Amino acid sequence: MFKADGDETARAYSISEWWLEPNTTGPGAHAHPEDDVFFVIEGTMSILIGKKWIDAPPGSFVLVPGGVTHDFENRSQQRAGMLNFTPGVFEPEMEGIAQWFKDHPAGDVR
Repeated sequence: MFKADGDETARAYSISEWWLEPNTTGPGAHAHPEDDVFFVIEGTMSILIGKKWIDAPPGSFVLVPGGVTHDFENRSQQRAGMLNFTPGVFEPEMEGIAQWFKDHPAGDVR
C-alpha cells in the first residue's frame, strides 16, 4: 500500500507499507543506485545489508545506502510490518514485485 506515491511527490520519492506473514521471504537480494530506508512498525523484520542480516524490531530505522545489496524477510512466527521510503523510480516496479509475492507465498524462509 502506498502512503505517498510519485504523483503526490512529483516523482521525488514514495512511501509504501509492507506486511509479511510469518516465515515469508522478501523480493530477493538486489541493489540500486538510490538509498533505501525501512522503518519497522510491528514485529521483527530481518534485513540484509551487504552480506549481513540484522533483526530489526519495532521502531528500528534502517538506512541502506545506494549501491548496497539488500533484502528483507520475516523470519519470525508473527506478522511483521514496515514502512519503506524509496526514490520515485521504485513505483513502476511494484507490479512485478506484487507478482513475485503471489508466486512465493509464506513458508519456511530458511
